[in-house]
Amino acid sequence: MKNPILRLALSVIVMSLSFTVLTSCAPQHPVTGKKLLVVAAENFWGDIATQIGGDQVRVVSLMSNPNLDPHEYEANVADAKDVAEAHLVIKNGGGYDTWMNKLLAASPSSKRVVLTAWDLAPEKLPENEHIWYGITNDVALTRALSAALTQLDPTHAEYFAANTSKLLTQWQNLRQQMALLKLKLNHTPIGLTETIFLYQAGDLGLNVVTPFAFMKAVAEGTDPSLQDTYKVEQQIRSHAIKVLVVNEQTLSPLVDKLQRLAASAGIPVVFITETMSQGPMPAWLGDQLNRLAVALGHQAVQ
Repeated sequence: MKNPILRLALSVIVMSLSFTVLTSCAPQHPVTGKKLLVVAAENFWGDIATQIGGDQVRVVSLMSNPNLDPHEYEANVADAKDVAEAHLVIKNGGGYDTWMNKLLAASPSSKRVVLTAWDLAPEKLPENEHIWYGITNDVALTRALSAALTQLDPTHAEYFAANTSKLLTQWQNLRQQMALLKLKLNHTPIGLTETIFLYQAGDLGLNVVTPFAFMKAVAEGTDPSLQDTYKVEQQIRSHAIKVLVVNEQTLSPLVDKLQRLAASAGIPVVFITETMSQGPMPAWLGDQLNRLAVALGHQAVQ
């Protein structure tokens, strides 16, 4: 078959047939004559839906403010209405957005497709539900979402396939960017205030020296042990790390103190966000990586 877009479209249709078997709440009939309503628990998954669905979908992302702590999010009546009317729902899963389970249970529907990114992710780190920071997981969700949209609206299979191809190219470009950055950053010792950045740290070959128990406690909003806290502070004072990566959405007095220590020691602090600050998603992740590279004295990689 000479037409690559048509070939991708047909492959997506095959994927969607398999997806129908695996999804217990798959609709019995395709949606025709109107835009698909896609409700994403988080805006990074919503961005993928927007890029693939284009003008054939209306995407509502429930958690989209990068200035708020996502762990404190509370669903409201408008969220419940959107979920009840949705053709497709995307949630992270893995214990990250349990409030979405309550919304789905409140409006059961055999006509709604539900994608749980955690269940689709091929790369899961221990006790770390932040799977969207793993590019392999993002690619898997991209393919699954493309299949789901094609299942719901097969008349636009080629359109979805063309958009999927463009997004997969963006993910490949991000992989190449990370490969180039790894040549510069490999084995660099860094400190993290929590676990979210561990996915990309591993891909970049960075040496995370912060105790895992400390990062996990901060991520969950609990107090780390005094022993771990002392160790992290000493790592900063002794310049055992070259940079401190901070999730700016989950700040606390302890994290503020670490930032001040880093500033006093002349160690750069790089802020990342848990919720996408601006899209598209691959560019958001790539921009954060370039800020890390610049903080460590290297040039950004496009």
